[in-house]
This record gives sequence, C-alpha cells and structure tokens, in this order.
Amino acid sequence: MSRSTNPFVILAGASILMFNAVSCRAASAAVAIPDAATDTPLAAAPGEQAAVFAGGCFWGIQAVFEHVKGVVSATSGYSGGHVANPDYDEVSSGTTGHAESVKVVFDPSKITYGQLLKVFFSVAHDPTELNRQGPDEGTQYRSAIFYMNAEQQRVATAYIAQLTQAKVYDRPIVTQVVAYSAFYPAEAYHQDFAIRNPDNAYIVINDAPKVVNLKRELPDLYTNVPAHS
Repeated sequence: MSRSTNPFVILAGASILMFNAVSCRAASAAVAIPDAATDTPLAAAPGEQAAVFAGGCFWGIQAVFEHVKGVVSATSGYSGGHVANPDYDEVSSGTTGHAESVKVVFDPSKITYGQLLKVFFSVAHDPTELNRQGPDEGTQYRSAIFYMNAEQQRVATAYIAQLTQAKVYDRPIVTQVVAYSAFYPAEAYHQDFAIRNPDNAYIVINDAPKVVNLKRELPDLYTNVPAHS
C-alpha cells in the first residue's frame, strides 16, 4: 500500500487507515519482552557502529530509533535487494528485492546491539507479520535484520530463539536474519518524516503510538531529544 503525502488523499483515506490500525498491534500496543540473554557488553570508549533493520514503513522505524538513547542517527532507505540505487517507486513495486529499511548509527558505549533489538521487537514493529505491517503489504515491508558482522548475527539469532522459547508472541517470529550487502538512503522527503509531519494522518495512526510505547515501556532507553537522519 502506497503512502500518499497529499493531504487530501490522506484525509480521504484516514477512516480506512483507522480501521486497519485498530487491528495492528505494532501501531497500538507494545509487547513486553525480556532483555537479550546473549549480548555484547557496553564499549569502554565512545564510538560509532551501524545496524540495519526493516519492519514495515520506514517512517515508523526511523521515528522510534531517533528517540532511543545512544543512537547517533537513523536514516530511512532500502536494503536487501538486487537493484543498485533504487528509488521509492521501484521499491514500492516489489520487484527490486529491497525492503524499506533504517540504518541506525549508535554509540556502543551507550547502548548495546541487544538493546536495539529489544526496541525493534517490542515497540518498533510486529515481527510475526509476514511481508506486511498494518496497512502496508508486500515484500518491501518484510521484517528483517541485516547483520553487519558475525557478532550481530550471533546476538540476533540467539535473541529470536530466546523470544521463541519464551513464547512471547502468539504467532511465530518471521523476521529474516540476513547478511548486510548494501544500504541506499531514501529520498530526502522521506527523512525524519514523522518529526517533520507530526499531524500527518498516517503518522498519527500508525507511527506516533510506537514512540509513545517506547517512552512508556522502555523509559531507560527513551530520549525526548531525537537524533536525525
């Protein structure tokens, strides 16, 4: 489902989005999950590392991670496909193999990769929805973790196994854990979209509640001063 930025189109479809949002757990509620039992320790010195996540519309994923302590920047883009330098229309066609993704640059002395995963699985999206999130459908909206190295792969795989064993969700986790190959930043109008358009109907219904859930459910990881792309 394409997300129009035309205010008239948005208002006309607001009632439809509201209906979809009622049944979308990722937009309306958080899932209480444990800390990652397998994780990397906080680094002894400040620095920067990157992580790439996909889980539905990148507006919402970006909005959440921009409010996580220790995050330096969060950039919307495309990852996981076979087309170089794709644009939004190409990715939306579902033929590029790319997923709408967010590249999170974080300070490992302030937050661990496991803590980022906790945010991803608890408030950023619903990891049990296959090739969709709320009103958005297609492989470009799939749940995926693009690991940068063997350590990220180890932590992500172990955490999914931990959550599965704990039966945190009513349905199986469908999140893909695949090797990172490339990340292509999305167009400028997609960057910091939720921050710049707080009254946009799609944001109000689907994404703003995720940031509220982050503040309520994971207050130690929340910051009111957002990072930007």
